[in-house]
Order: sequence, then structure tokens, then C-alpha cells
Amino acid sequence: MSKAYAVLPCNGLDKCAGCVSKEAAVLLTENSDSEMICPVLFHASDARYNKIAQEKPLLVIDGCATRCASKLASEKNLKITEKINITEEAKAHGITLAKDLHIGEEEMKLAKIIVDKLTQVQEISDTKDAIAFPARLTYEVYKKDKFVFRLPKEGGFYFNENDVWAYVVGNKARIGVTDFVQKSLSDIMFFAPPAIGNRIEQFEDAGNIESGKAVFEIISPVSGTILAVNDKAAEAPELINQNPYEQGWLVEIELSDFAGDRELLLTFDGYFEVLKRKVDEFHV
Repeated sequence: MSKAYAVLPCNGLDKCAGCVSKEAAVLLTENSDSEMICPVLFHASDARYNKIAQEKPLLVIDGCATRCASKLASEKNLKITEKINITEEAKAHGITLAKDLHIGEEEMKLAKIIVDKLTQVQEISDTKDAIAFPARLTYEVYKKDKFVFRLPKEGGFYFNENDVWAYVVGNKARIGVTDFVQKSLSDIMFFAPPAIGNRIEQFEDAGNIESGKAVFEIISPVSGTILAVNDKAAEAPELINQNPYEQGWLVEIELSDFAGDRELLLTFDGYFEVLKRKVDEFHV
């Protein structure tokens, strides 16, 4: 069952991004038990929506860098569970928003991509014993020429200098490769996962991915036992190219010594500097 949100969209309907924000909110309410909060009415009188915002996780859909919806939620002292920024999503998916307020095919495509990801990721996280992975991620972007490299900013992510990430929840972790890997390899054609039940140490091989350019060994950031493999990525390796942090994750591990492993890992700030250095060197 898809997660039900209290959805607070952008109220900037004088911009195309604001219009897409509203459209995504409408689609989400039509495809789940989510309820929309009207930003205009909520700003003027919040009594009508306070119950919704308290009973359901709050999803904020900002249109642009102004982040008017996020600011409104903050003014009303609401705890934001997840955030989406339409302009950032458009850039991430290579979609150019219209200059006017017309919602065309590309804008509708973007709205559907956002809603599909929200509902699809939640279905994965609802399965038995699955890691409580965030339904949506917030990314920092580093650009070099025509290339865009993303890195998730959420807490819980750890990275090694081998360009593999681990998202840790309790005694479990989900691991995958970073944007740098998938862009360096180009079209990924094969994912060879480790066997479920295998015991691996930190920095040992946790399978490999292969493109026409090279084979990349997945160097695990953490030690433990392989609990699960992303069968969808094994069947459709292009998911790793599309988004190596969400649908393109690789394996899940039951941790054996994360306290020790953590000492040799980088958090967002540290790895973002590594990423920028590698991108600059790679594109020289």
C-alpha cells in the first residue's frame, strides 16, 4: 500500500515550476490516500488543515529555490518528513520546464515521475524486514561541463573512497555505487551480486557491475552478512544508471561491526570533496 501524505505544494502559480508542483500534488492525492493542504488557505487560517498535518507525514513540494512551501511549513511549526523541489527534479531528469505557465507533455512527465517514485519506493520499504529507506532523497549537485553528479544529503549515508555508499539503519545497511561510478562506466549492462548469506569484511568485494567500458568491483563500505539483493537491478541494470541511490541500489547487509567500520568512512561533506576532485580529474 502506498504511503499517505499530507501534501503541501508550492503556491507560486505564476511560475511553471509552481504549476508542476500543484499537478504532482493532485496526482499523488489521486493515486494514494494522501490529502492536499492548500497553501493559501493554510497561510490565512491553519485550523482546517492542522489535523491532517499532524496525523500524516508531511510532504513539501517546492517549485524553485524560493522554497515558499518549506518556509510556510516552518512558520507553522510543522515537522517536514520529506521534501521535493520541482526545479531540481527537472534538472536531474534532463527536463526543461516551459517559460510560460502551460503544463505540457514534459511537465506532466516530470509530475508522473515524481509520483511514481514516491509510491514505488514506499512499496519496497513496506516489504517484510526491509530497511526503512527514505521515500525521497535530497541531493547536492556538482556540475562539470554537460555532466551532473548528484550526492544524497540525508544523514545515515556513509561513503568510502571507492565510490560506494552505505545507508545505515540500526544493524542493517543498504549499499550501492555513487553517481560518479555510473557516469564513468556509461551504460551498465550487467550486475553480478554476491550470494545471500555470504559473510564479507569491510572493503571486500560485494559483487561487481559491468559496462562496455570496464568491470567495477563493488568494494563494501561495511562488514556483515548479505541479507538481500536488488533483483530488479540484476534484471534491469539500467536502473543503476537512472538512479544509483534509489531504484538502483545493490545489496542489503546485516552489520557486524559498524562502530569500527565507521571510523574509515566519509560522511556527506568529506565524500563530496572527493567526488569533486575525481570529477575534475576524470574530465581533464
